[in-house]
Amino acid sequence: MAQMIPDSIRKTATSGEKLLFKAFKEHLPEEYLVYYEPDIKGRRPDFLIMGPRLGLLILEVKDYTRSTLVNLNPDEWTIQYGKAEITTVKNPLKQAREYAFHVADFLKKEKSLLRWEGETGKLKFPYGFGTVFTKLTQEQCLSDQIYHVIEPHLILTQNDIDPASNTFSPTGLVEKLNRMIPFRQDHREYLEPEDMSTIRFHLFPEVRISANWGKPSKYKEEWLLSLTDVKTMDLHQENLAKQIGEQHRLIRGVAGSGKTVILASRVKTLFKQHPDWRILVLCYNIALANVIRQMIQQKLMEPEDLLDLIPQSEESREQNQIEVYNYHEFVSKKLGLTEYATPKESQQLPVYDAILIDEGQDFEPEWLQLISQCLNPDTKSLLIVEDRAQNIYKRKWNLLQHTGLDFRGRSKYLSINYRNTAQILNFAWDFYQAHSTVGSKTTNEDLIEIIPPRHTQRKGPEPIVCRADHFQDEIHFVAKSIKKLHTQFHVAYSDMLILYRIKKNKYIPYVDILKNVLDEHHLPYFWISESNETKRKFLKQENSIKISTIESAKGLDFRAVFVVNLDNIPFKLVEDEEREAALLYIAMTRAVEWLFLSYSGRSKYTDYLESITQVHERKSKPSVEAEVVKAESEVAATSEVVIEEIEEKQEEPKETEERDNAMAKSTFDVVNFSRENHNKLVFETLRGWRKKKAALDNAPAYTIMEDKSLLILATFIPHTQEEFLSLPYFKEKRWEQYGVELLDILKKYKQSYNIFDYFPRYVSVSPTVKTTKVEEPQSILQKIMGIFK
Repeated sequence: MAQMIPDSIRKTATSGEKLLFKAFKEHLPEEYLVYYEPDIKGRRPDFLIMGPRLGLLILEVKDYTRSTLVNLNPDEWTIQYGKAEITTVKNPLKQAREYAFHVADFLKKEKSLLRWEGETGKLKFPYGFGTVFTKLTQEQCLSDQIYHVIEPHLILTQNDIDPASNTFSPTGLVEKLNRMIPFRQDHREYLEPEDMSTIRFHLFPEVRISANWGKPSKYKEEWLLSLTDVKTMDLHQENLAKQIGEQHRLIRGVAGSGKTVILASRVKTLFKQHPDWRILVLCYNIALANVIRQMIQQKLMEPEDLLDLIPQSEESREQNQIEVYNYHEFVSKKLGLTEYATPKESQQLPVYDAILIDEGQDFEPEWLQLISQCLNPDTKSLLIVEDRAQNIYKRKWNLLQHTGLDFRGRSKYLSINYRNTAQILNFAWDFYQAHSTVGSKTTNEDLIEIIPPRHTQRKGPEPIVCRADHFQDEIHFVAKSIKKLHTQFHVAYSDMLILYRIKKNKYIPYVDILKNVLDEHHLPYFWISESNETKRKFLKQENSIKISTIESAKGLDFRAVFVVNLDNIPFKLVEDEEREAALLYIAMTRAVEWLFLSYSGRSKYTDYLESITQVHERKSKPSVEAEVVKAESEVAATSEVVIEEIEEKQEEPKETEERDNAMAKSTFDVVNFSRENHNKLVFETLRGWRKKKAALDNAPAYTIMEDKSLLILATFIPHTQEEFLSLPYFKEKRWEQYGVELLDILKKYKQSYNIFDYFPRYVSVSPTVKTTKVEEPQSILQKIMGIFK
C-alpha cells in the first residue's frame, strides 16, 4: 500500500481521479510516495509519484471519453463535452512534460541531488512523465489513433488502473510506471530515502522542520545555498500540517510530536494567505514564547523555496501583524489587567483574526474565556495544541463551555514522538506509567486524554543514571560528561541543558554550586530561569550550556539533557505527586539524544531508578594523604604480582587460538552465553561495520570476523585495549587489525558485564624481555599531587 498525501481525495474529484487514487493507494509498493494535486511553485500536476527504484514521475489525468475527442495532434487537442462549445487544449502529455521539466530544473539547484561524475550537473536519479486516460481502454486508444500522438508506453488506460478489469495487475501497473521514465539509464542511482526527504523538503515548504542555512558568503554568491541536517516530518505529521482546515481546531499530541512546529507552520501559512490578518500566538511560559517567536521569524525569513539566494524579508509586516506572548504578558501589556482580573464590560478588547495557543493544557478556563472574546467572530480561527501528560498545573476545562466553540470532529491526534530516541522515550514513559495514576490508565476513554507515545526507529544510547556522595561530586560528573560530549561527540554547548527542581534549600544552594563547578571547568552557561528578564533574553543558539527549572523548559529540546538533584523529586513540600511525576516526565523528554539523571540523596524516584537500571557511582575525592598511603600499598602488591605473573608467562609457550578457545570453554560456554545475553543493537551495529569492511576489502564477511566473535563483543562491550585483549578470540593480531575502530564503536554503549569477572586480565609478554618496570611510590605520589594542585 503506497503512502498517499493527502491520505484521502477531495469529494469534488472526478470519478476517474478517485479510481486512480484508490489504485495507487492499494496496489503500489509501500515505499512509494504519491502526491495528489501538489502545489509546486504555482504549478499543480494531477499526481507526483516517488519510489526508490522508480525515481520521480509526473502524471496528467484526463476523464476523456471517445465522444469528447474531436481532433488530436502532438501539440493541441480539440475537445467537446456534450453540447458545450468546442475548445482547444494542450496535449496532456505535453502538459505533463512541462511539469516534469519544471520540477527537474527546480531540483537541479540542490547540489546533493546532482551527479558529480560522468554527466555532471544532471539529476542523479531518473525522472519522467506520462498521461492517464481513466475512461479509455487500450483498444479505444488504438482505434481512435491516440497512440499516433502519444506513444503507448506513456499512457495508462482504464485496463491498467481498474482492478475490475480482466487485464489489471499490480505488477503490471508498476511496470507501466517504470516504462514512463524516458531518462532512465543504467548508471543512474536509485532514489535513496535521504534524496526523497530532500525533494519533499524543497517542493513542499510546509513539511520543513529545520535546515542550517544562512546568507551566501559575500565572495561566493555564485554558490547556491547548501542545506545540511535536512529533516522532514513523518507522513502522519505532514498530512496533518496540510489538512488543518479553517476556523477552530484542536491538536493533541505526545511530547516531542512536533506540535509547536506545526503551530509555527500554521502561523506562516495564515500570514501568507491572509496578508491583512492580525495573528496572536500565546503560550504559558516566557522562555517558550521566546522560542516560538524565533521559530516563526526563522520560517518567515527562509527563502520561499530555500534555494533562492536572497531571503524574503517579511520583518516589518510581521512585527505589525504577528504577536507572540506568554499569557501573563499578554493580559498585562495588551489588556492592562492582572492575572485573574476580568475586563469591564465597557472595555474594548483587541480583536485578532487568528489565535494560536501552544501548551493549551496549562491554561485556566477563565483565560480561555477571555481569549475567545478577542477572536474575530467572522473567522473563528482558533488553534489549540496540548498534551495532557504535561499538565503540571492541573487545569480542567471544557472547550465548548469556555470558548463557545465546538471542537468535536475538529481534532487531530499526534501519537508519534519525533524528538526522543526509542531508548529515552521508553525510559520516560515507563517511569510516567509507574508513577502517574493518569499515565497508567488504559481504557479507550482515557487514551483520548492521555495519548501513549509511539517512537520512531531512531536509536541512541540508554539514559545514564549516576549516584554521587555529595551534590558537588554530582555536578563534577555533569561537567566532565559535558566536556566528553563536546570533544568526543561534537555536541555543541548550545545543545546542552541542565535541569533542576529547586534553586536551593535551607542548607544547600544548588544553583550556586552548579555555577561554581561549571566555572571551575571553564564551561560557558546561561541561566534561563534566573529571572523573567533572562527568560526573555534566552537565545537557544547562543554558544552556552543552558540552565533551567523544569517548568521553564517546557516545549524546548536539546541534544543532551542533564537532570540533576533528583533526590529532590518528588519535592517534599509538594503534596501533588501527580504533578511531580509529570515534571520529571517533561524533563526526560527534553532530551533528543543523550539523557543523564543524577542524584546524591534518596527519594521515591531514585529508588525506582536503582531498581530498573544500572547506576554509575561517583565517590567523593579522598584526601591526598589517603591517596598516597593507598598508592604505596598498591604499588608494593602490584610489583610482586606483576613480576610473578611475568615470570610464569616466560616459562609458558605463546598461547594459540585453539588453547584460548579451550580455556574459555573450561570456564563456561562463552559463545552460548553471548548468544543469550548480547546487546542486539550493538550486534547489529557491528554486523554493519563488518559488512562495510568486507565490501572495502572485496572479501566475504566471515573472513573479517565470525558471528561468534561479534556476539562476544556485543555482550561484554570492551572499552579499553586491556578489556579487548582479555576476551577469548581477541589477541594482538586482531587488535592491530581492527581494535581501535571497534573500540570507537563500542565506547558509545554501556557495559552490562565486568569482563574481568569472567576472564583474567590480559598481560602483555615479550619473549625478549624478562623484567618489567614498575613505578616507584615516589612517582605515583608526584602524579597524585599534580592532580590535586
